[in-house]
Order: sequence, then C-alpha cells, then structure tokens
Amino acid sequence: MSPSREYPDRPIPGVGAVVLRKTEGRVEVLLVRRGTEPMMGSWTLPGGAIELGETVSEACVRELLEETGFSVEPVAEVEAFDIIHRDADGRVQYHYVIVDMLCRTRGGEMCAGSDASEVVWADAEAILERGDFALTPRACRVIRRALIMDEGLI
Repeated sequence: MSPSREYPDRPIPGVGAVVLRKTEGRVEVLLVRRGTEPMMGSWTLPGGAIELGETVSEACVRELLEETGFSVEPVAEVEAFDIIHRDADGRVQYHYVIVDMLCRTRGGEMCAGSDASEVVWADAEAILERGDFALTPRACRVIRRALIMDEGLI
C-alpha cells in the first residue's frame, strides 16, 4: 500500500528532469503544466514519484515518458532537495524529497499525459531573465545549475 500523497506519514521520494536542447541558436528547457495538486496549473520541470524497486534514473525515464511522450537518458544529478507544503494549521500537507536529473532526449513525440496538462519547449533566457512561465525560484536555480553543468555539450 503506497503512502497518501496528501498528509503523508513520511516523505515521498521523487525525481525531476531538466531536459535541454539547442535550437536556432538558443537553449530550450522542457516544461510541463501541472494537471494535479500540489501546484495544479503551474509550470514546472517534469517528474514524479519514485516507485518501489525503481532507481532514480529508472523513475526519471518512466516519468518523462508518461508526462511528456519523450524517451530520455539521465546524464547527471543536478540537485536534491525537499518540497514541504503546510496547511493553514501548520500540518504537513505534502512532503517530497526530489532528485533533479540533467537528461537528454532519445526520441519520442511531445504529448501531455499522466499528471501534465501541457508540455512545451521554453526558451531558457525567457524563463530565467524575463520570468516567463512563472517558475519557482528553486526550479530556476536548478535550470541554471543544469545549464552550467551542460555548458559546451548541447
């Protein structure tokens, strides 16, 4: 029996993916619009919960295929962190421990599925410099780190 995502009795391990591509002289980042809580309707990096018996990399590959239609290859860990949301009474409503991975696409066709209502390739400069897509400061930090890690490789 899997733990409840809302008001869990323990943190839920999860993965996120920073998928980059270079096109027409600019770098783009794969983003999804969340179709479920928490943060329903917000743009974010794709990812989700790790299932029992999966490695971080296996979960990353599965989640990306389910949410975006893309097959990916995890390249390196970017960052690990906690996401904790508390309700009005201060009780932990959601608690995830996330490992974000830098990934490369290996094929597939973009298609929103699973927990995503939309999928887009977004210009990294528009995200980081102009605030397009209103990503959280943490997501922007992860993207910046991934761009530095990936410099010269894309």
